[in-house]
Amino acid sequence: MSVFNLNQQNSNLDHKIVAGLERISNVFRILLWDKSKRHQLSPIQIQLLIFINYHSQKLSTVSYLAQEFNLSKPTISDTIKTLEQKGYIKKVPVQDDARSYTIEITDLGKNVIFETENYTDPLSAIVSKSNAADKEILWKTISDMILQLNRMEIITVQRTCYNCKFFSNEKNVPFCGLLGQELKNEDIRIDCGEFCQD
Repeated sequence: MSVFNLNQQNSNLDHKIVAGLERISNVFRILLWDKSKRHQLSPIQIQLLIFINYHSQKLSTVSYLAQEFNLSKPTISDTIKTLEQKGYIKKVPVQDDARSYTIEITDLGKNVIFETENYTDPLSAIVSKSNAADKEILWKTISDMILQLNRMEIITVQRTCYNCKFFSNEKNVPFCGLLGQELKNEDIRIDCGEFCQD
């Protein structure tokens, strides 16, 4: 049964939900393309700039970025080369390995990020109008789906609480050992700066 078959979709709530998620994913694509056209950048160039800007330098390597975005190393390398030519990033050699480098955002790159990172604002405005209970249910559903997609190896890189060595769930009580506190549903992170795997 296909979620795109309207007869099946309209008589099956599961199919409606999946079709709705697909439509929302198109919204992200449309919003990102709009920003990319205005700034003469590709969507992946904008996404890389934003990611590098908000994550630690150790995650700003070609190898890691290829994993994060599920793209080949040559594709990431080409994208990095273009961003460097435009003056948005600079390569910083790794001291122990002359062939390796990390990537830093330049001041010009920070300006581009400031002008493009708000592409999600229409969706943020909708979410902000929801009541707290609805937000919590939505967040629980989304974070659970991401975890399951990660376990199915569809989403390969996840810096989520559930995959972190500091996370435990004894007696069904989520707990962060690093913070030393129980985690409420809204405390669960899908991209944690302190994430650490075993």
